[in-house]
Amino acid sequence: MNTGDQAGSTCQVVSKGTDVQLHAPRQHGENPRRVLPYRVAFWAVAMASLLNMAFSAVPTPLYGLYQERDHFSGITVTIVYAVYAVGVIASLFLVGHVSDWVGRRRILVTALLVNVMSALVFVFFPGLIGLLVARVVCGVAVGMTTATAAAYLSELHLRAHPGATSKSPQIVAIAANLGGIGFGPLLGGLLAQFAPAPLRLPYIVVGAALVVLMLINFFAPETVALPDVPPAWRPQRVVVPRERRRQFFAATFAAFAAFAVYGVFNSLVPNFLAGTLHETSHAVAGGVAFSAFASGALAQILARDLDTNLMLRRSVPILFAGLALFTIGMWVPSLVVFVVGGVVTGAGAGLVFRGALVTASNTASPQSRAEVLSGFFLGAYIGLSIPVIGIGIAVAHVSARVAMLVFVVLVAIAIVWSLRDVTRIDDRSRDVV
Repeated sequence: MNTGDQAGSTCQVVSKGTDVQLHAPRQHGENPRRVLPYRVAFWAVAMASLLNMAFSAVPTPLYGLYQERDHFSGITVTIVYAVYAVGVIASLFLVGHVSDWVGRRRILVTALLVNVMSALVFVFFPGLIGLLVARVVCGVAVGMTTATAAAYLSELHLRAHPGATSKSPQIVAIAANLGGIGFGPLLGGLLAQFAPAPLRLPYIVVGAALVVLMLINFFAPETVALPDVPPAWRPQRVVVPRERRRQFFAATFAAFAAFAVYGVFNSLVPNFLAGTLHETSHAVAGGVAFSAFASGALAQILARDLDTNLMLRRSVPILFAGLALFTIGMWVPSLVVFVVGGVVTGAGAGLVFRGALVTASNTASPQSRAEVLSGFFLGAYIGLSIPVIGIGIAVAHVSARVAMLVFVVLVAIAIVWSLRDVTRIDDRSRDVV
């Protein structure tokens, strides 16, 4: 349906005999003259997803400043990261799937508001307690955003381009997710290095942008046909056909391993740079994290036309080469090798995640898309958190080099095991995306 003249879309749809509930669902009382065209809304949602994810990673290059000011230990930084992970996982488990029932827009706008509240806590309560609270609240917002935004983008794209595949919105969703997590440290590091009030200004800047995007997305069209009586709330569960569950869980475990790699860049790289490579620049710390996530997003764009199985098989040598360089850069030590390894690792992990997301999406019915994606992202974000917490505890007892070497070996084993299962099963059931 062409949404250029959204005002008359309802009458046009009826006159053409199209199912209104399928192609133009809207919330009760929504005025079609006040909503954005689908194409505009698509990019508004993409930007909201990117900035929400960016905000979650803004503190990455700032942890050193918190440590200097409040004399944090490495374990305390790990705890700060852990409470964020708890917020994400709890949110995904409890509300990540609720947009299937109450609407995509309502959950996305609420998530933006929650992150604005997190920004206010960062700014006005900069002590340790405030930092912990802000990270939990931010985690809740991210958990609300991930699956909701992915499903929303897919549906908005279909409304704007009837008959199109879901490949393009999936690429945009992943690029917004990974690109946002990479952009946050870059912005935070640059502001901390070159602007005043480094522990306040980054949150003010991103928080203000979140308010703007929240107001814009308030006028995005709803894509879910809301029931007259919403179903009773229940926590997240995996609603995948029995014959596809093994494939779903294998894909989710692959995402777990890929996000475990990204978790290192999102939390511990600044400490590794300062302690092992003696590089204390906040801008460099943010730039290294950004390069890993940006390369992951770019690799997915470049590989968008590859068959999913071929993409997954090519991702393995890329990821392994990157992990090897990344580890060598720590042991030599060499900042250049470390950064190059991070870029290559990010590209390989991005391809793994893209292939895993496509595989998991193919197991979902349209009625349960957000719920299935919530389960998938739940597994991915457990990977983003639990291994990192383990490394943070390990470095209190062994060197960072040894901890990373063990981590790399475990990630390699997890990637090989999960992708072998995904590709073997998918050889019998080719892509429908």
